[in-house]
Amino acid sequence: MSTPEATGAPIHIESQEHFDDLVAEHDVVLVDYHADWCGPCKMLEPTVEAIAEETDAVVLKVDIDEHQSLAQKAGVRSVPTLEFYKNGEQAERVIGVQDKDDLIDIIESLSA
Repeated sequence: MSTPEATGAPIHIESQEHFDDLVAEHDVVLVDYHADWCGPCKMLEPTVEAIAEETDAVVLKVDIDEHQSLAQKAGVRSVPTLEFYKNGEQAERVIGVQDKDDLIDIIESLSA
């Protein structure tokens, strides 16, 4: 299932509705909760971009400063926080900078 937005690049979330629609439309979704002022988030950014290009997962970026209510609803207490969704349901969550291979392993296990 693909939309014009699924371009192999992370999609920057614009609203709660935008987030809900994308999570519902795609089989496997990785959500990156981040902030511009967050050093570890900047370190993780190339990994997240590579995952968007190299996997079938749709990658969403949520700026916690722009979308505080979204981050609050998700219970995000520190950034970066990565959530994985399968068929619209949250399946996994990791906090902090992660190894690309570990993240791809999670995506592949959800895609199986």
